[in-house]
Amino acid sequence: MMGFDSGLAMLLTGLVAGWLAARLVRGGGLGLIGNMAVGVAGAFLAGVMLPVLGFGPGGGIFVTILQATLGAVVLLVILRLVRSG
Repeated sequence: MMGFDSGLAMLLTGLVAGWLAARLVRGGGLGLIGNMAVGVAGAFLAGVMLPVLGFGPGGGIFVTILQATLGAVVLLVILRLVRSG
């Protein structure tokens, strides 16, 4: 079972990653809650995607935020393509 600390850390990481991704992808912002959701989903996506590409877990909070941001950027680009298509 996930403790309060790890859940809070995941939400804070998702918030930061979602905010960074919204800044990197023009027009990709979805508001505070939307960005947090995209950040958390991006962290999950990166957790699945990066090991397949040969990148292992670990590296501290900055690497975690970078990986989550990368996943969130990919997710925002996909959402933009779906919306415009």
